[in-house]
Amino acid sequence: MKKLCILFLFVLFAFNFSALANDTIHYNNEKEIVSIGNQIQILNDKTNSLTFDDILNAKDFEPSTENVPNLGITKNSHWIKFTIKNELLNRRILLQLQYPIIDHIEFYAPSKDGGKYNKTIAGELIHFDHREIYNQNYLFYLDIPKGEAYTYYMLVRSGEQIQLPLLIGAQQPVYEDLIEKDLVFGLYIGIILVMAIYNLFVYFTVRDKSYLYYVSYIVFVGLTQAVLQGYGFKYLWPNSTWLVIQSTFLVPVLNGWTAIAFVKHFLNTKENFKLGHKILNVIFFFYTICFFLSIFNQYYLAQNLVQLTAMIGSLLTIYIAYKVGKQGYRPANYFLVAWTIFLLSVVVFVLKNFNILPYNDMTYYSLQVGSALEVTLLSFALADKINIYRKEKEESQLEALRVSQENEKIIREQNIVLEVKVEERTSELNRSNQDLNLALTDLKNAQTQLVDAEKMASLGQLTAGIAHEINNPINFVSSNIKPLRRDIEDIQALVAKYEELVEKNQLELQFTEVVALKKEFDYDYLKHEIDVLLKGMADGAGRTVEIVKGLKSFSRLDESDLKYANVNEGIESTLIILSSTFRGKVNIIKELGSIPEIECFAGKLNQVFMNIINNAAQAVLSSHANDDDGKVIIRTQQNEGNISIHIIDNGTGMSEEVRSKIFDPFFTTKKAGEGTGLGLSIVYSIIELHKGTIEVESTLGVGTEFIITLPLNQ
Repeated sequence: MKKLCILFLFVLFAFNFSALANDTIHYNNEKEIVSIGNQIQILNDKTNSLTFDDILNAKDFEPSTENVPNLGITKNSHWIKFTIKNELLNRRILLQLQYPIIDHIEFYAPSKDGGKYNKTIAGELIHFDHREIYNQNYLFYLDIPKGEAYTYYMLVRSGEQIQLPLLIGAQQPVYEDLIEKDLVFGLYIGIILVMAIYNLFVYFTVRDKSYLYYVSYIVFVGLTQAVLQGYGFKYLWPNSTWLVIQSTFLVPVLNGWTAIAFVKHFLNTKENFKLGHKILNVIFFFYTICFFLSIFNQYYLAQNLVQLTAMIGSLLTIYIAYKVGKQGYRPANYFLVAWTIFLLSVVVFVLKNFNILPYNDMTYYSLQVGSALEVTLLSFALADKINIYRKEKEESQLEALRVSQENEKIIREQNIVLEVKVEERTSELNRSNQDLNLALTDLKNAQTQLVDAEKMASLGQLTAGIAHEINNPINFVSSNIKPLRRDIEDIQALVAKYEELVEKNQLELQFTEVVALKKEFDYDYLKHEIDVLLKGMADGAGRTVEIVKGLKSFSRLDESDLKYANVNEGIESTLIILSSTFRGKVNIIKELGSIPEIECFAGKLNQVFMNIINNAAQAVLSSHANDDDGKVIIRTQQNEGNISIHIIDNGTGMSEEVRSKIFDPFFTTKKAGEGTGLGLSIVYSIIELHKGTIEVESTLGVGTEFIITLPLNQ
């Protein structure tokens, strides 16, 4: 038993650095870097209110039992106290805190006179350019004369997990170690960039979005490592403390988002494993919660939730890859191997954080090695996916060739049947075509007959008007012929008597007989009556001439050439023809403006005016049969580039339903046999022929207004 105690004491004091009463660190080897994590004392300031003066007198420091003390994720401040005794001539010692993501650090070193302490502030809340030593880790110079022992204090506070890998050593071995870590990280970043650029080129070649998602994923994998190792703060945002704090949370969230997008697309979970697709959506949702917690400065909750989501998400991703792989999807097997390696590296890293595994180069670089292997294997998986695509393409081409040959055979067999059917169908189509041509001919004949019927209706109305109008002046003439003949016979008898008296030369003797005869014939009345009869006959003849003139103007219905004509004259001739329809019954108010001649088919426009004015007169006669208030206003005016004709009546008016249908063929509100329903349809087509417009405004029980607009030139 005594020998065992002696052996234990020998082993204990054989270390290059030993502790006395666990409160003094002996520095006695300048060629090595030694961890002092298990030789420090820690005080947990739960109130975050203790000052350095309070700490100097504090008695409740607790000794650390871990090589790398793990303070966890906490809002509390922690004070570290340690004493170093220098047993070498070199008094310049470097203290290294190898954990770059601490928000706030205060380092207190005794001054040279030994009476006061000098404070150095560091951490992610201080711009990187303000650091005394330009490195991503926190380095502090310790100036301890040989044989002296100095006590140092350090305050640490952070929103992330806090670990204290504290190391001391001479400048040369420390700098060599830092350079070695920079080289390793540079090699790691080189692998990430090569993989990213290579797969980006592959994406532009094959246009498979899996490569684009993969490039995004590995970029954020590399960026995550850069943030955790302090290189993001050093090279990317050295003067932005907000970014360096947020990046600790946001970059892992972005890494999670891109990882989920890549897994979805690479494993095609939407088709291969729908439940897994929904699980990935849930994980994406929790990463989104972490994002907003970070934005709103809830760092403590964000850090815990990010770690929990990453851990659960990684395990569920392995499960999803396993399920997809069982369905025969070969890329899932590559993915499963790559993701398992990465997950093992994460486990090693976490176990190191909880001091279950020792803090050494293997555990320190586990995440970098694991992620580098993962991105490499995933690149192989994507390359294998190209082989799968190529194989599937070859198989599809062979299948397409086989189907094409089969189709060619079927086509050859069907051609004969099709030719027979085509001949039969052609015969049927020819018969149908003949039937259609016959039906079209019949339809055209029917249309011609209907249009002719409308023309005959207009012609009948025109004939009736002409007969009535000409009959009146002719009656003047015929009724005056008999009395005029009688009067002329009386005059002739009187003249004959004069001649007889002249021949007998008995003028004086017979003068009394002539006077008596003049009295008998009432000679003065006879002259007056002859004047009246001649005037009546002249008026009748003049009226007949006027009617014939109007008829000649109106009768240009079938002119086929465009000519310049005066619309006012057409309206006047139309009113002459229709005057018998409403004379004495409808007040016609003409407001014909001074308008130029327009290029038109004059006869067709007269047909338009006749149809609309006649309809207006009939509407007025229907609503004003018992009074003399019925009127039709006809107004013409010149506008810019066109003329407009307004035909306004105060007749029965129309409902909106009727107004919307008046231009439809065969639509009529008249009784059966009174109209063809084609009048306004023909009017509409004539206005369209003249490139004009026709509008209708009507109110039931008030009246109707037709507005026709015609261009000056066609």
